[in-house]
Amino acid sequence: MSLAIDVAGLNKRFGDRRVVKDVALQIEQGHITGFLGPNGSGKTTSLRMLCGLLTPDPGASGQVLGLDFPREAAAIKRQTGYMTQKFSLYEDLTIAENLTFVARVYSLDRVAQRVDESLEKLGLQHRRKQLAGQLSGGWKQRMALAAAVMHEPKLLLLDEPTAGVDPQARRDFWDQIHRFADGGMTVMVSTHYMDEAERCHDIAYIFNGDLIARGTGDELIKQSGLITFEAEGPRADKLMSELEQKPGVDMVAPFGQTLHVSGTDRRKLEAAIQPWRRDPYVWREAEPTLEDVFIHLMRQQGARSVDEAA
Repeated sequence: MSLAIDVAGLNKRFGDRRVVKDVALQIEQGHITGFLGPNGSGKTTSLRMLCGLLTPDPGASGQVLGLDFPREAAAIKRQTGYMTQKFSLYEDLTIAENLTFVARVYSLDRVAQRVDESLEKLGLQHRRKQLAGQLSGGWKQRMALAAAVMHEPKLLLLDEPTAGVDPQARRDFWDQIHRFADGGMTVMVSTHYMDEAERCHDIAYIFNGDLIARGTGDELIKQSGLITFEAEGPRADKLMSELEQKPGVDMVAPFGQTLHVSGTDRRKLEAAIQPWRRDPYVWREAEPTLEDVFIHLMRQQGARSVDEAA
């Protein structure tokens, strides 16, 4: 196994607030790792430390792309592409002008050729003269991705790159990310979308600065110990208020015409749903979703924080 990232002791404090707490990460070369967690959990801070934009607090150690972390942060930065959550290119320049500027910042050779290749690769060639400020969210996203990979990085860090874009643009984006990974690039992407998490090779889940879950989607579902029953029927969602207070029910979530009821104690869970196991509802045991697992993890950590404060 060749590791692109192998770091430990990743910490960051801003004033009295400890944002990242002793995080350790191992990511294989050519893998796509989904970095999940609620807002304010430390995702962006972690990504910025990995690519050298932020200096971790003393104690961090390891390697990124075979380079000493964090001592060789400048060299790591040169081999890393970083796409920020907020569009950060120049809106009063055309797509081609923006990419030309980025190529010159990196002191790349063959600037015109590299710009043409980037436009072709990301399907932007027919918009090369369009001002960036006139682009939709999806096209801005493609342009930002083209800029992030112009210098052919070995590591690509993406901070919620598909927020606010339409489903087709998101799918096109992820198809491109997988093509990069197939070519050997290592990708770490923060996201709130569960369907995107499922497209990653593995997942890291951070909550309040602590890395609390790590593994493939299937592994995290298995580790959760969750048991889920699914009810289908007319307005099954109306059962939510009845069920969510029952012993053994950890959470209830509507999904269209179905209702997911989850818990970790099978006997108590089956007893809770028993009064409604009749017409017009059809019940079946279902595989917990990643969304079920992450909500469960958040609630577990929230309850633990309350207990520790008490």
